[in-house]
Amino acid sequence: MTELLKDRIAIVTGGAKGLGRAVARGLDEAGATVVVSDINEAGAQATADELNNGVGAGCDVRDENQVTDLIDWVSSRYGRLDVMIANAGIATVSPITEMPLEEWRSVLAVNLDGVFTSVRHAGRAMLANGGGSIITMASITGFAGSPLISHYAAAKAGVISLTRTAAVELRDHGVRVNAICPGWISTDLVHERRYQFEDALGIDFESMINSKQGRLGEVEDVAPLAVFLASERSRFASGSTFVVDGGMSAALV
Repeated sequence: MTELLKDRIAIVTGGAKGLGRAVARGLDEAGATVVVSDINEAGAQATADELNNGVGAGCDVRDENQVTDLIDWVSSRYGRLDVMIANAGIATVSPITEMPLEEWRSVLAVNLDGVFTSVRHAGRAMLANGGGSIITMASITGFAGSPLISHYAAAKAGVISLTRTAAVELRDHGVRVNAICPGWISTDLVHERRYQFEDALGIDFESMINSKQGRLGEVEDVAPLAVFLASERSRFASGSTFVVDGGMSAALV
């Protein structure tokens, strides 16, 4: 496993904690040099310090200049960029009829615009060095509506479509683009919002999760897929969406 991504250079956005941190650790264990980026630069550095070959960097994906600077810095330091994990994301909870436009825009700025700029500039860098793998972090909410997170679901649906389009455009240049669509995963983002779901919808969150997907997923359930998609073992996969949700989206009840 430590040779799977040997000599590969990777960036993980939103890597300070949660799923991004787990993906960074997985890439590192597979032999990659991992640049962990996050708006929380200290958190990014803390994750990088856990790795065998990690570097921390501050980056707010809402600011295209920061994304450009990050990718240019990595390309200059290492001579290329092989893997981009566009993972950074945020969420709030609001009914559509009560959601301020600014709240809608703030989530899309990170979850869709930030992915676009990451894909755009990583794609340019990979074109210059003959190929690479871009992995976007979408969600099963990109396929089916979920109450109270219309902005999040809309952004993730956009990410899925963006992924497919980028894959078609970049295919003949050796750049693969795929999306991972997790179900409900045990992250701070989920745990911080679960009680809002319970209060607003009158549900027991844990019972709902157990009924729909068997259990709450763990970040370690998702990270190995990112490693696979970053590697040559997935060399014929591009423009695909990989669902990791314990069967939730496959079931009617």
